[in-house]
Amino acid sequence: MAKTKRRQFLEKLAVGIGGFSGLPFLVQGKNRLEEVSSQHQAQAKDALDSIKITDIKFYTLQFPKETPLTWNAIKESGGKKPKITFMEIETDAGIKGVVIPKGPNELVHKFAKKIKGLNLLHVEKVWHHMYHHNRKPVAKGVELHAIGSVDLAVWDIVGKALQLPVHRVLGTYREDIPAYAAGGYYAKDKGIKELVAEMESYAKEGFQLVKMKVGYLEARKDAERVRAVAKALGSAIRIMVDANNGYPSAYEAIRFGRMVEDLDLYWFEEPVAPDDWRGNAECRTALDIPIVAGENEYTRWGARDLVDNHSCDILNLDTIKAGGITEYRKISALASAYHIPVAPHGYSHMNIHVVASTPNALVLETYPKKARDFNPALPAFQLKDGKVKAPTSPGLGMEVPEDLIKKYRVG
Repeated sequence: MAKTKRRQFLEKLAVGIGGFSGLPFLVQGKNRLEEVSSQHQAQAKDALDSIKITDIKFYTLQFPKETPLTWNAIKESGGKKPKITFMEIETDAGIKGVVIPKGPNELVHKFAKKIKGLNLLHVEKVWHHMYHHNRKPVAKGVELHAIGSVDLAVWDIVGKALQLPVHRVLGTYREDIPAYAAGGYYAKDKGIKELVAEMESYAKEGFQLVKMKVGYLEARKDAERVRAVAKALGSAIRIMVDANNGYPSAYEAIRFGRMVEDLDLYWFEEPVAPDDWRGNAECRTALDIPIVAGENEYTRWGARDLVDNHSCDILNLDTIKAGGITEYRKISALASAYHIPVAPHGYSHMNIHVVASTPNALVLETYPKKARDFNPALPAFQLKDGKVKAPTSPGLGMEVPEDLIKKYRVG
């Protein structure tokens, strides 16, 4: 039934659409953009008048290969069979918005239900309704996670309705996207030799930027780890360090930073507690390493507080946690007014559209191919010269093959 509705919807469009909300409708043909006839424009407008939610579903996949137990400065992860949950928002156009949500499913479902009668093509109104409707004055934490999850699904639906990748709907700025490999976690029996081998494998895969964890060990020991990696990789590969808010004071983060700042590190991420704006500012003043913060902040107002307090050189708010693509665009615009780059934290298959469409976006966080050994739901990005290509499929591109769903579904 959904496929039939979708086919009817696309037949009404009659052509591939290159814009909406007053933008000129364009279609690709014979390697050039041609204007669509006024008749086709009218058909397209009729088809895009309204798309509304009909149902909200979740499903969970679990994969059989147990991940290694690892940790950063503040918490452990892995050591079990990985699970991943997807949300599908179904519409009366036969289009499904598919995302990996954050937060409890019940809360995400609650916010999706809030917008059930709204036209999903009115993305700003939809976001405003979720954020302001029937709640106390401040929404943070898991409420914002839920809003961001639903917002991403809405953008997936809009992209599919227009038969365009989301970054094209937003306005593509770059198609070749710098990417880094996030890794370098602590693990049992993992010494400097094993760490170096791991980071070298990322370089061999094609990454020119690699990230490793610090902040769990005494400063000198962590500095030894970073120096060993830098020596092994050479000047062609840049290193990022991430403390995950692990240093209890700015002076301890600065002490570590001074031990490694001669290595031309790409950045020093989250050195102190998320709410220690003053501590971040002290690190920024004392060190010649760019300071990154924001992963645990929310919305443009949280970004404003970081900027006003001179807390970072680079903002890395999480796209879902901060409120979704709709809100992240505002965060990026705010940052650009201060000449501050952004580097969104979180799921790369969703964030790639943000980085592709944001002029002041710096780099895409992603994981190496070996991560797909444990979680094959989404394919690894293909790297060339340290960059990945912007997606070409409609929407966000989060669909999981049906055979994988059937094989690994547990809920």
